[in-house]
Amino acid sequence: MDDYQSAAGSGALAAFIGAYFFFILIVWVISVAGMWKTFEKAGKPGWAAIIPIYNIIIMLEIVGKPMIWILWLLLPCTNIVFGVWLLNLMSKSYGKSEGFTLGLLFLSFIFWPILGFGDARYLGPSAAEAQNRGFGNNPNNPFGNQNTPFNNPNDTPPPVV
Repeated sequence: MDDYQSAAGSGALAAFIGAYFFFILIVWVISVAGMWKTFEKAGKPGWAAIIPIYNIIIMLEIVGKPMIWILWLLLPCTNIVFGVWLLNLMSKSYGKSEGFTLGLLFLSFIFWPILGFGDARYLGPSAAEAQNRGFGNNPNNPFGNQNTPFNNPNDTPPPVV
């Protein structure tokens, strides 16, 4: 006796898996298109966004990091730290903040097109540090406050008790 219920269940499962893979394909195409335009803004070949390891090499060139980072990005455990760091440097190279880095990390299919098709301009490697944003103008003062006792030492001796 034929069991038609299992055949119907298999067809529904196949339709669900097909729809899932179609959705993943659309998300991938949107991400790659955004990454393509982002690479072109930096003067790099856009087609490099399609090739898996080569796109990381291009990102390293865009942010100005050495090629040894490929090793760190391929090793387990260090790849997480260096991957997030690379995305942070990528967003900084386009003048974006750490919040944009989180967007690139968790919602890349939205934030790569924003970076590529939006009004972001390529500012170069480590753009935030070059513009002295975040740490002020004094490299010895990490808090940006110019009125600290370390920057303006008082020449008078302390009161004698």
